[in-house]
Amino acid sequence: MPVVVPTEAPGDERGALLAYLEAQREGIRRALHGLTEEQARSRPSASELSVAGVLKHVTVVERGTLQTMRGEPLDIRERAKEWETSFLPGGEETIGFLLARSEEVARETEAAVRALPSLDVTFTAPKVPWDEGGERSWRWGLLHLIEETARHAGHADVIRESIDGKGAFDLVFETGAMPEPDWSVME
Repeated sequence: MPVVVPTEAPGDERGALLAYLEAQREGIRRALHGLTEEQARSRPSASELSVAGVLKHVTVVERGTLQTMRGEPLDIRERAKEWETSFLPGGEETIGFLLARSEEVARETEAAVRALPSLDVTFTAPKVPWDEGGERSWRWGLLHLIEETARHAGHADVIRESIDGKGAFDLVFETGAMPEPDWSVME
């Protein structure tokens, strides 16, 4: 990970998990920094993924996961259709739109997590072709979101570097997410 994640307050497990989730989201958002709409939608690698598509996908997955964790009604067929197109931003889904949606969902997730009496609160995950479903804790749900987002943050890094050669560290320093280290202290 190219940024230092802030340390949580002692005993604030939620804060730690939310900080790591946000660090991964920000990695994907930073991968869009300075790109044109055309570049953001381009698929320059062997994969069919674009940076814009990756951001749309993780946002769709986070919102769907949050709905499941909240116990909201779920139509698995509709969710599957949404997931199938989640890597393909529509014409109106500009970089600005996707960034705003990502930040909106992040706020919803944080508010829901902070409102819980405990991360031990459970929800029922639906049975899907790849998982039997069942009772899960909100802790498990947050860890799942961190895993999903981190996996795709790596994809976004590779796609971005394929577009213009800028790696994750370049973008971290360029956006001011972290100051460039003073490497002379290592001498």
